[in-house]
Amino acid sequence: MIRIHNIETDEVIDREMTNAEYTQHLKDVAELEARKAEAEAKATAKTALLSKLGITAEEAVLLLS
Repeated sequence: MIRIHNIETDEVIDREMTNAEYTQHLKDVAELEARKAEAEAKATAKTALLSKLGITAEEAVLLLS
């Protein structure tokens, strides 16, 4: 469903998505999930590396600056 809210008139319209809108929505959701998974993988890799090196994130920043 799509909700369109006209703030000037306070009119609210709810309608079904068109096929094109629904297809784009599915693509957007898949892209968002892929970004989340990538961010989680990077965070896990970073944590593992810091643990392996035996340093904190703050210490790593000091080393790289």
